[in-house]
Amino acid sequence: MSESVTVASGPQLTPKDFATDQEVRWCPGCGDYSILAQVQKIMPTLGIARENIVIVSGIGCSSRFPYYMNTYGMHSIHGRATAIASGLKATRPELSVWIVTGDGDGLSIGGNHTIHLLRRNFNVNVMLFNNQIYGLTKGQYSPTSETNKVTKSTPMGSIDHPFNPLALALGADATFIARSMDRDPKHLQQMLVRSHAHKGASLLEIYQNCNIFNDGAFEIFTEKGTKAAQTLFLEQGKPLVFDGGKKGIRLDGFRPVVADLEGGSYSADDCWVHDERDFYKAQTLVRMFDDPSIEGHLPRPFGVFYQTDRACYEDSLQLQIDEARSTRGAGDLDKLLRGKETWEIVA
Repeated sequence: MSESVTVASGPQLTPKDFATDQEVRWCPGCGDYSILAQVQKIMPTLGIARENIVIVSGIGCSSRFPYYMNTYGMHSIHGRATAIASGLKATRPELSVWIVTGDGDGLSIGGNHTIHLLRRNFNVNVMLFNNQIYGLTKGQYSPTSETNKVTKSTPMGSIDHPFNPLALALGADATFIARSMDRDPKHLQQMLVRSHAHKGASLLEIYQNCNIFNDGAFEIFTEKGTKAAQTLFLEQGKPLVFDGGKKGIRLDGFRPVVADLEGGSYSADDCWVHDERDFYKAQTLVRMFDDPSIEGHLPRPFGVFYQTDRACYEDSLQLQIDEARSTRGAGDLDKLLRGKETWEIVA
């Protein structure tokens, strides 16, 4: 079944049309403000009527999102936003469904649901706000917190090994994975539009600063003095260069290494050319996840790592329903509930 969406008619919508009258209640300086602003900015460009957009969230600071979006929405339960969104999309495939979750909500209690949503490939958009901490419950370590992280729940330092969210998503056979950050509004807008354009489950990891409980967790990737040398922005069909063109990534066999493009030994022509459709290269890219404090580390990639085409769950489900109706008829619920063995009680 092909998906149809009602295109907004009448006056062109603006970002203000997607803002509610609710007071936005996040801590001053929270990265969520920027993400909300970027989502509201791109929504009018999608051409979808507001009544056909649904924001589903779980539990956490990010999960207040539906209150601030002038669309339909549901603030659901902890870790189950993906499951609820799956049910909604299965029954109302024409809707544009956006899932807002966090590193705790979507990767801890909701980790199982996230994995299965991705492998089933519902045509929904997952925005995973990653701040490497539990913010709403006041600063405990999360599944993405780095090893030795000192928090209220790990006063001697966490001994857990952190999740690599995009590697997890690729392992679940997600058909679209990307990464952006709250402090690069233009790039975040581009990634949101790309996520929506993908037919299938898109997972966009967004580095989001929690300035109360984990301030500066991604500072090395966002600050002007370090950003260029520490980030690698992926562009389809272009060589992987960074640091203002001074450095690039080349493949030494199957291993990515940093090449100095100013020394004369290498040029951009020697660098790895990005291909969003190459699954094997994507596996290497998601593993460019080095601790930036370690000498010789690789830069952190941002952009679309991988995308592919695969049948969406709701489309396959509808085809199955249509086939059952054509071969077996419309069905009789009362007959189904009665079963094949019935009897009468005679007084």
